Amino acid sequence: MPVTNWDVRLVQVAYPQIYFACHTRHIRRASTGTRLSAADSTLLAHLDEGRATRPTELAKHLSVAASTLSAAINRLAKLGYVSLGKAPSDGRAVDVTLTAKGAAAMQASSVLDAALVAKMLSQLSSSERERALAGIGLLAKGARLAQGDR
Repeated sequence: MPVTNWDVRLVQVAYPQIYFACHTRHIRRASTGTRLSAADSTLLAHLDEGRATRPTELAKHLSVAASTLSAAINRLAKLGYVSLGKAPSDGRAVDVTLTAKGAAAMQASSVLDAALVAKMLSQLSSSERERALAGIGLLAKGARLAQGDR
């Protein structure tokens, strides 16, 4: 079944509603307990614990210089928020993976307030919440796949 204009419009309407309801108003600074700046938090939000990312791809996506991203990744690795490893397909390349500590720090510095997200989810029945979480997971999967098309 092809994607309809209504499908697109629903995402365009729903996403801002979720963001508006759950957005945190404060700005994280590197002096916080997690020692993350807003740019650091954004970087961590683009990483995954189970799927490695190439820094070159991430720099391109975030529109930052490779050297800028490299410095940030090295600092985050020293803090224990990311791990660096050799890419299995190319021993010269480096892969970046989010650590459990990094995931916790990212959640603590997310633009979406955890308490507001929990409140939003608590308004749904258990089966609605399960469907909503599965749906947002699928939208994220579609987003990742679409990025691979670019």
